[in-house]
Amino acid sequence: MEKDIKKLDPELIWNFFYDLTQIPRPSKKEGRVADYVRKFGEDRNLQTMVDDVGNVIIKKPATPGMENRKVLLLQGHLDMVPQKNSHKQHDFENDPLKVYIDEGWVCADGTTLGADNGIGVAAALAVLDSKDLIHGPLEALFTIDEESGMTGAFGLKKGILDADIMLNMDSEDEGELFVGCAGGQDANIMLDYKEVPVPQGSLSFHIKISGLKGGHSGLDIALGRANANKLLFRFLKHAVKDMGAGIAMIDGGGLRNAIPREAEAILVIPAGKKTELKNSIQKFEATFKNELSDVEPDIKFDHKETEAPASLIDQGTINRLINGIIACPNGVMRMSNSMQGLVETSTNLASIKSKKGKIEIKCLLRSSVDSSRDELAGMMESLFNLAGAEIRFDGAYPGWKPDMNSEILAVMKEVYRELFGRTPEVKAIHAGLECGIIGGVYPRLDMISFGPTIRNPHSPDEKVDIESVHKFWLLLVETLKNIPVKNTQSKK
Repeated sequence: MEKDIKKLDPELIWNFFYDLTQIPRPSKKEGRVADYVRKFGEDRNLQTMVDDVGNVIIKKPATPGMENRKVLLLQGHLDMVPQKNSHKQHDFENDPLKVYIDEGWVCADGTTLGADNGIGVAAALAVLDSKDLIHGPLEALFTIDEESGMTGAFGLKKGILDADIMLNMDSEDEGELFVGCAGGQDANIMLDYKEVPVPQGSLSFHIKISGLKGGHSGLDIALGRANANKLLFRFLKHAVKDMGAGIAMIDGGGLRNAIPREAEAILVIPAGKKTELKNSIQKFEATFKNELSDVEPDIKFDHKETEAPASLIDQGTINRLINGIIACPNGVMRMSNSMQGLVETSTNLASIKSKKGKIEIKCLLRSSVDSSRDELAGMMESLFNLAGAEIRFDGAYPGWKPDMNSEILAVMKEVYRELFGRTPEVKAIHAGLECGIIGGVYPRLDMISFGPTIRNPHSPDEKVDIESVHKFWLLLVETLKNIPVKNTQSKK
């Protein structure tokens, strides 16, 4: 049963996490969960405020004897990625999640789970709620809209926080401490098109690629998973060039930070091409399965005859669009020279949608090196200019440069060794943590990101490992006890 989750160890975290799963909180719709957290702080007579953009800040005094420790900030984001399987009926703005336990994991039924970053938020609430943990002065920052724009982090003002150290609890591999992250930038591409008549005697078909794993466009980008948009356009190029197909509608992918799992289109073909279309789709499906069998075993390429559309996208625009998408960079562009196995630069062809005379394309560019991100942006600008499209970049955010001499890094490495008998891995992450942005506002913050093991974030297959949550909690509790004494001579 769902509420069995509240009985998991440690109960304090799991009770708060379950509460969060019952509060709808997609990005940009965090009002109810922000009210829940604000009321939580006020009910416990903790210093609580909501800033101008909607972030919630709660402060808790030190336990007796710990008043001289550095001020520690616990940080997580309130929103979650709203993704579901196509057959699943779920309203992310109104419906609670259906969650369950499956062989050592907590999962959701056909939707994202929101462990990213619900576990981190629940852990901060558990610390603030506890009456027997030992800790110095605490602050907790609960940001909004991390997943779709990092609005909360960007809107954070100077002078609100007093912290010396920040623990960001938004990482997804237990036993790893993260000391750096990638920055990013959105690319928004626009093509205008004319609506032209559908030829007489044509047949219309709805085609769809589905069954892909998708996943986080940073954390999972090096796994070689397929992008549904790229696969669809491989077929569309063939259909237009060799079968004389016309295109009425394209709808591929969704959120900018999720690898596209599905893509669909409505096309029309000459009546005599029906068998050829069927054979071509079967051939392309077999090709995709052969290429991707190890990473995408469940790929499907379906088609069905449908009603004739009202109009088609003009052929000139379709040709330019196909050439642009086929040539568009996607996936890993460069690996890091300084940290083995780390992706330095990547891009995700996240979304392609046609509607009312406009085709909108969205990509997310990531890099831990700002100049490399800018080079990639220049490459895409040149490509889509050649395709006759308008391209606009926005939402740029900085990366977080690793500090291997970090005081909190040394503390947490030692605590982890004492708890679990081994040294944790120290890594940087190819994803947009809020650390880079918050560190830009509060540059003296000593920061670490860590968390339990979460798999398939940003997809309906998201799940969190129960045992890893217990270890995550133990590490957090022991770290609280070992925060260094504040140097009264230092200045922020």
